[in-house]
Amino acid sequence: MTLDFDFSIALNDIAPGVVSITNKSEGGIKVKLYYKITGQRDRCECFNYLCAIKTIFCMMQKRLVGACIGMCMVCASCVHQYQLTSVQRTRIVVDQRYDATHDKVVEMLMRPYKEDIDSLMGPVVGRVARDMSVKRPESTLSNLLSDILVWGAKKANDAPDFGVYNMGGIRAALVKGDVTIGDVVDVAPFENKLCLLTLTGAQVLHLFEQMASVGGEGVSREVRLVITKDGRLKSALINGKEINPDAKYRIATLDYLAQGNDKLVAFKQKTDVVSPQVHENNVRFIIIDYFKQLAAKHAEVDAKIEGRIVIE
Repeated sequence: MTLDFDFSIALNDIAPGVVSITNKSEGGIKVKLYYKITGQRDRCECFNYLCAIKTIFCMMQKRLVGACIGMCMVCASCVHQYQLTSVQRTRIVVDQRYDATHDKVVEMLMRPYKEDIDSLMGPVVGRVARDMSVKRPESTLSNLLSDILVWGAKKANDAPDFGVYNMGGIRAALVKGDVTIGDVVDVAPFENKLCLLTLTGAQVLHLFEQMASVGGEGVSREVRLVITKDGRLKSALINGKEINPDAKYRIATLDYLAQGNDKLVAFKQKTDVVSPQVHENNVRFIIIDYFKQLAAKHAEVDAKIEGRIVIE
């Protein structure tokens, strides 16, 4: 393993080994330490320890003996024979009960950072007409976000037949009233980009079967699915019509899903992909633009359960 910072560190896994540190800024002072390592070492763990060596050496470069001692201790700590025997956990609810006691020192420390974050996340971008959350097989928030993907695609001069937004990618709910940039970030915290792609009708049917197997995903208003309790697809319509296996369908989704993630492997057969990897194509900003557009018309954002996915 070799790490190249302002000096280099090399570890030889064959005991006895050599740790060689060269301080390039000091005219090539070299320190060599012979050591012996037994047992298994975790590469990530040792990487952290090597970073610690860098810090030790920079702080103590005038005291080479002290640096060697520090390296001995760090390298020795890479050796472990620990084995996990059990795991116990509990849930600690952090809520307004903790607001009763204020730590003035911490508040003073956090104040400048809070002001910066609030200035970025606090602006209101619109309003929602009702509480919105996510739930299979269909929910208000998954319906809204799937529709927004279609809206964003049309704004980009594409013409999708429907949109798909995975339930697992929706990480928060929206509460009736004002929606801030921070609220949108909570809902869509990932760096997903809007992705337009094409599937054949047969591939779309496979896609809907995969959705049925997990109990449903977010789909736009053009889609109507009937699935069974045991996760089978009974029927599927797009714009009120049965799916033609030989036809081609344009879909608006997330680039993450387009890679076949979240068990939607039918997307791997995609063609005609358009997904600019630019700031403006981030799904989060498309959602914000949608809210702002309605706010400019003094309208609230709304979505309802419409029977897009029904379990029978």
